[in-house]
Amino acid sequence: METHYIFVTGGVVSSLGKGIISASIGKLLQARGYTITIQKFDPYINIDPGTLNPYEHGECYVTTDGMETDLDLGHYERFTGIKTTKGNSVTTGRIYQAVIDKERRGDYLGKTIQVVPHITDEIKHAMMRADDPQHYDFIITEVGGTIGDIESAPFMEAIRQLKRELGTKAVNAHLTYIPYLKAAGEVKTKPTQHSVKELQGMGIQPEILILRTELHLEQAILDKVAMFCNVDTDCVVQSEDLPSIYEVPVNMQRQGLDAAILRKMGLPVGDTPPLGPWRSFLDRMHHAVIEVNIALVGKYDLQDAYKSIRESLVQAGIYNDRKTKIHFINSELVTEQNIAEKLSGMDGVVICPGFGKRGIEGKLIAARYTRTHDIPTFGICLGMQMMVIEFARNVLGFADANSREMDEETTHNVIDIMENQKNLTLMGGTMRLGGYECTLVPGSKVAGIYGEEKIVERHRHRYEFNNDYAEMYEAKGMRCSGRNEESQLVEIVEITEHRWYVGTQFHPEYSSTVLKPHPLFLDFIRTAAKTRR
Repeated sequence: METHYIFVTGGVVSSLGKGIISASIGKLLQARGYTITIQKFDPYINIDPGTLNPYEHGECYVTTDGMETDLDLGHYERFTGIKTTKGNSVTTGRIYQAVIDKERRGDYLGKTIQVVPHITDEIKHAMMRADDPQHYDFIITEVGGTIGDIESAPFMEAIRQLKRELGTKAVNAHLTYIPYLKAAGEVKTKPTQHSVKELQGMGIQPEILILRTELHLEQAILDKVAMFCNVDTDCVVQSEDLPSIYEVPVNMQRQGLDAAILRKMGLPVGDTPPLGPWRSFLDRMHHAVIEVNIALVGKYDLQDAYKSIRESLVQAGIYNDRKTKIHFINSELVTEQNIAEKLSGMDGVVICPGFGKRGIEGKLIAARYTRTHDIPTFGICLGMQMMVIEFARNVLGFADANSREMDEETTHNVIDIMENQKNLTLMGGTMRLGGYECTLVPGSKVAGIYGEEKIVERHRHRYEFNNDYAEMYEAKGMRCSGRNEESQLVEIVEITEHRWYVGTQFHPEYSSTVLKPHPLFLDFIRTAAKTRR
């Protein structure tokens, strides 16, 4: 079958959930037997979100090939199980960089470089994944931002051109907001009408409208939107507030979103697929009422900053028939005097990843408390490094032990930068990014959890465990239970005699999906659930 294209855009306001809708469409098409990929086009000029503060853009997600991307790619992978790559994340910065590089090489033969056609052609090239050798039945493209933003104009023009060139092989699904005016007791469709009018002014007629709403909309409202926006009635669906994002695909299928897309493309609709494994997951979720309390110790008081970790914990809870209740603990506010109170009632603790000095002392205090009180503890990336530093200070007796990232002058650099990275200066250039192999030590806790000897996990960090201290750690009870064979870099540490005290240099949360939760999170929650206080 020829490749078909679905463009997901948003109107009225941002943060409506285009990523969840895109992932849901992908899931429903997969259930019908189609091959899909989903990509995110962000209008900001950064080359990637790797240098953005999480308060600006939420979590930075990392693909298997080491691309730092938008958090929506995490939704794509968790919902569909696909593995995204650098081709699935494109920014205005990358587009302009590619065009300028071509101009410098003389590829345009002296032409005046303009937004149309040069920038739009580059966008179209990326949207059609012209450089990807793999064939997809559907390519779903989510465009970030809101219709009317000046930054997104070249992307809208590229979509207009592609729809004109591809005919029924390309459709636009437009997600808008239907506000509820409490004083009037009414929902209002006018913002949606104006959003569609803005799209039409750009030469794009949406085939599908998805109405984001906090209240259930009556059919009369859907009919009104269809009439005023020139869209078929059966192509208007509502995305109302639900208890969980994982209910969205079922809700979209119930309203026939996937069937409407296929009809607009002239493709056979057939029977509605049952979504068996997905519905089984939802059934377990609805029946999980016993809570397991997990503390996230980190410095970003923003749920999107640790999105993948949160979702991995929720998924693992469901598969353990538990409802994961997550408690954020700001590490900047943690002290020796209040740590017992802050962790009171917690069944497990995650020491979060991050960069920089801010909040690390609170993480060190938490690591010591959980180690000495035998509370199940999971340290991820910087969290693992905090476990290593705390152990050096309070068990090995190196009071000034630290990471070179935090203290260049420390005499016990138990965490340090790799030698071959020291001459790299570009932001992001010094990091170990993407998937790396790790060999697990037979008989270790993590080897038992994974059930295999070799694993591949994704990284996003600069600093490493200093192997000069490895024997000291092993002698005192902290085991280096996973290493990269080629570099001998330590990937995992654990205290075997502890109930559950594991730190990973990598980010296992990037590999956890709805239908295949990560084994480390599964075992962590299983242990935490057994040891309720």
